[in-house]
Amino acid sequence: MSATEPPDPPGGRWTDRLLAEGSDPDPRFTLANERTFLAWIRTALALIAGGIGLALAGDLVEPVLRNVLAAGFAATGALVAALAFRRWLRTERALRRAETLPPPALAPIMSYGLAVAAIVLLAALLATR
Repeated sequence: MSATEPPDPPGGRWTDRLLAEGSDPDPRFTLANERTFLAWIRTALALIAGGIGLALAGDLVEPVLRNVLAAGFAATGALVAALAFRRWLRTERALRRAETLPPPALAPIMSYGLAVAAIVLLAALLATR
């Protein structure tokens, strides 16, 4: 370390700790992991936008149900965004260590949760017609 470089913070930066593990994987795998992370972020944004859309839907469904569904979609989007980085980091660590990749724990929860939310919304829409 030169005299002009600032000292590392206690525990080091998370990137330094990550890069200190294992060896560099094929860049294609790292870039694929990054694209998957960005896909999760797009999904989170879509869920949040869906929640906003429901909140602004007016009299499309009953106000209480509309607010519950809107909050649920927005909260799910926030959860997906928060967990997307965790998934990216776990996968990158596994790639660097040449370990088995972690299973996508969030995917089944999202699939079933969105299916239930869609059925509730459809039932609410049919009930108002």
